[in-house]
Amino acid sequence: MAAALALSLRGRGRTAPNPNVGCVIVRDRRVIGRGWTQPGGRPHAEAMALAQAGDAARGATAYVTLEPCAHASARGPACADLLATAGVARVVYALGDSDPRTDGKGAARLVRTGISVESGVLARDAASAMGGFLARRDLGRPLVTLKLATSLDGQIALASGESRWITGPQARAHVHLERARHEAILVGRGTFDADAPRLDVRLAGLEQRAPRRLLLTRGAAPEGWQAIATPADIASLEKVDHLFVEGGAQAAAAFLAADLVDRLLLYRAPILIGAGRPALGDIGLGSLADAHDRWRLSDTRMLGSDRLEVYLRA
Repeated sequence: MAAALALSLRGRGRTAPNPNVGCVIVRDRRVIGRGWTQPGGRPHAEAMALAQAGDAARGATAYVTLEPCAHASARGPACADLLATAGVARVVYALGDSDPRTDGKGAARLVRTGISVESGVLARDAASAMGGFLARRDLGRPLVTLKLATSLDGQIALASGESRWITGPQARAHVHLERARHEAILVGRGTFDADAPRLDVRLAGLEQRAPRRLLLTRGAAPEGWQAIATPADIASLEKVDHLFVEGGAQAAAAFLAADLVDRLLLYRAPILIGAGRPALGDIGLGSLADAHDRWRLSDTRMLGSDRLEVYLRA
C-alpha cells in the first residue's frame, strides 16, 4: 500500500476533479502491475495497473489507495468490474469512496464476485495523499498551501524591495517541484507589479506541469492570468483541488486571516536582514493566545544551507 500511495502522488495536481489514486498488483510476492490516475482523471489507476499485469492478474492481490469505483461512465468502465473481470483474488484499499455512486458499492460488488476485500490499510496516509480531493469534497474548496521564503528574522526582502535571492538554488528547485504538484498558483497584485513573476516550472522533465496562474486583485488580470477578488473565491475555481499561494505579504496575510491555509511551507535562509519587509501583513489576531495551537510540524529538512519546515493545520 505504501508503494501504491507513492505512485498516487505522481498524479497530484493533474487529475482534478478526480482523485489521484495509486494501484499496485502483486502475485507470488512479485509486483506485476503498477498504475496511477492519469491527467484529467482517466484512465483510473486500476485500469493502468491491470493493463500492465495482463493475464497474470488472475489470482493476484490489488492494493488500491481508494475504494474501486462502482459506476461506469462515457470515459471508462467501473474499476470494480475491471478487477472482477481480470480475476484478481483479493483487493486491499485504504480509504472508502464517499461518492454516492460508489460508497460501499464498489467493495460490495467485489465481494459478490468472490473477491476477498480488506479496507482501512494506511488510511491516514491515503487521506494525506488525496488531501486536495478530500478538501474539495468536504470543504467545497481546494487544499491551500502557503509558501514563505524568509531570512532568520522573518523578512522577505530588503527595505528597497530587493528579494532575489533570499534562499539558495536547492530551496528554489524544491519550490518548482511544489508548483508542479498544484493545479493553480496565486500571487498578490503587489508581487505581480514588483516582480513580474513567471510562476512556471523550471525543472527538467516537468516543464509542462506549470500550474494555472491566479492574481489576487479586485481589478482585471493580464493575459494568461485569472483574477480572483477575495480568498473565498477559490471555492468557485473549476478543476483546482490544490492551490499554491506563493507571493506577497498581503496575499499571504489575506489567506491566513480568512483561515484558508491548510499547509505551510517555510523556507528559512541563514541570513539576517534587519529593517526589511516582513513576511506577513495583519492576519487579524485579537490576542497572542489566538496564535497558539494552530499549526503542527509535519516535516523538516535541509535544502543546501536553507531549512524547510512543513506545518499542517492543527
